[in-house]
Amino acid sequence: MYRKNDARGNISDSSRVDRIWLVFLVVAGSILSAVLAESFFDMSISLSGILCVGLIAIGRREGYLIGLYNSVSYSIPAYSNGLFGEVYLNLLFFVPTGIIGYVMWRRHSLQNNTVAMRKLGRSRRIILAFICIVSTAGLGLLLRLNPGQNAPFIDASTNVLSIVATFLMMWRYKEQWLLYILLNVITISMWFLRLRAGGESGGLMVLMWTIFLLNALFGYWRWSIGTKGSEMEKSPGFTEEGICDGV
Repeated sequence: MYRKNDARGNISDSSRVDRIWLVFLVVAGSILSAVLAESFFDMSISLSGILCVGLIAIGRREGYLIGLYNSVSYSIPAYSNGLFGEVYLNLLFFVPTGIIGYVMWRRHSLQNNTVAMRKLGRSRRIILAFICIVSTAGLGLLLRLNPGQNAPFIDASTNVLSIVATFLMMWRYKEQWLLYILLNVITISMWFLRLRAGGESGGLMVLMWTIFLLNALFGYWRWSIGTKGSEMEKSPGFTEEGICDGV
């Protein structure tokens, strides 16, 4: 016997949620950026970043293209605030991986134009946590050697988490969002400290990363659904019309 394909219904429901989420991100980001942005350039940084992560959260590769502009533009206020780790990360890592990630996602897109999502096993999660902790400690010691560096270990943690999460994103693992949640909490704290110290564009950066945190929470939920959908489409019993329920 066969029943109607529940997966298609789930995909349709997810598509509606995806559209609603993107509209929310753009509207909320536009309103708040218009209030806090000190210039049109600052507003473009915020909106491009928000749209980039929003598209990635719903599994659309177009987010990589928008992210290229955001990486270059975001490095400017980061440099002005002495966050050199953020500058190196965006220019030397996010730009090239953004191009590579777009190509990789294009090769693994499903019929609904979203990327095929997957998840890590428990042992790989443990290894991942160990790598993040050791790398953060090592990078923090190196950044502390820079005379103008502010908050070296906090800056190091954001760099390490961003790099590892980016590779997970390129390889289409949902655990990227767990790292992004932690990353966003740390980055909000970092920019809040710069805001209290009178740092340039601090208020806007706190806002932008707070929205990123909300998007990371949404992204983990969305990719949890997406991994189940991807596994279902790859299963032998999956057809366009239905799923094998039994013989």
